[in-house]
Amino acid sequence: MYLSGEHLIVILFVGLIAGWLAGKIVRGAGFGIIGDIVIGVIGAFIASWLFPKLGIRVGTHLVSEIIESAIGAIILLLIVRLVRSGGRF
Repeated sequence: MYLSGEHLIVILFVGLIAGWLAGKIVRGAGFGIIGDIVIGVIGAFIASWLFPKLGIRVGTHLVSEIIESAIGAIILLLIVRLVRSGGRF
């Protein structure tokens, strides 16, 4: 698979926005630029794995990718919070 410079920029942009949104929703603040990108990209992987299994499709454009990635990142942050707090939110 070939990953061009434009694709990398789009992935980082989507990860940044999705991670920032997830941080605002779950924690009330972001995690910094690098943290937001990492959370958003991992959230995108979670969403791309989970959503097809559930038959969920938000759309086909960049905004839908950001929404799906943000939902995946929220799921990730909730799981991390659940594990860290010993099963309590």
